[in-house]
Amino acid sequence: MGANSRLTVAAHALTWIGLYQRRGHEVATSEQIATSVNTNPVVIRRLLAQLRKAGLADSRRGAGAGWTLTRELSAITLLDVHQAVEPGPLFALHPAEPDPECVVGHGIGPALSAVYDGVEAALRTELARTTLEDVLRDILAAA
Repeated sequence: MGANSRLTVAAHALTWIGLYQRRGHEVATSEQIATSVNTNPVVIRRLLAQLRKAGLADSRRGAGAGWTLTRELSAITLLDVHQAVEPGPLFALHPAEPDPECVVGHGIGPALSAVYDGVEAALRTELARTTLEDVLRDILAAA
């Protein structure tokens, strides 16, 4: 099973839009963003639709169509982005109930739930500490 890159692509897109706007442009097209991400514009549009639903981005239609941020990069955390594109839990228990007569089947859910809850809490804490402004600062420092 491969790692999920939705958070990375969403953070990339929003950070790119933020920098693009700082450089004097009003809106960014999904084609422009897709070029930076090196993916199909449809992938970007689908992701930005989720980000719009979460209140992190907005779009314009018609002449001058494109995407904008709804708030400054300093007011968007990686947790905000994560919750927009990955709203569910990180880990799931069995899709079907394990055998309750089996000692492992009976106890695996409670045992793993405690671990998973701790991992998710730590992840959320870490993601909340980093804004997209921090990400852009680190990108520009490395350039």
